[in-house]
Amino acid sequence: MDIKEIQNLIKFVAKSGASEVKLEMDDIKITIKTAADSETTIVHQVPAASVPQVVAPAPAPVTPEPAAPAAPDPASDDSKYITIKSPIIGTFYRKPSPDKPLFVEVGQTIAEGDVLCIIEAMKLFNEIESEVSGKIVKILVDDASPVEFDQPLFLVDPS
Repeated sequence: MDIKEIQNLIKFVAKSGASEVKLEMDDIKITIKTAADSETTIVHQVPAASVPQVVAPAPAPVTPEPAAPAAPDPASDDSKYITIKSPIIGTFYRKPSPDKPLFVEVGQTIAEGDVLCIIEAMKLFNEIESEVSGKIVKILVDDASPVEFDQPLFLVDPS
């Protein structure tokens, strides 16, 4: 296991929200402990080879900026809409191929099971189907852009 793989493991554990992860392989033992303010990784190698201790930098504290008070606008109230999120990490496509029409557009009515987009992951093209019926209010991702797991893709008005 090289340092890049260890760094990726640290990032994965930090995003997962786990407080402690232990990984033991034949020649390496890794313990990753996360706390609210810091993240520590300890790497032990069973043979007395020189494997340095890796300590991940503590994430910088994020201070939210105070929002400017605005008049409530009923058109921008997204709480009544259903958010359709990405089930996987990959590249978001709005069309099945460059010469084909878009799967859905803003204002279009959809039903359960309708294909909304494709997310390409590791050379596999996964059709993302709607789990709700309603009208597309907003498309939150640009075509051919990368998406993360659980990233909002569409807003749907179920009424």
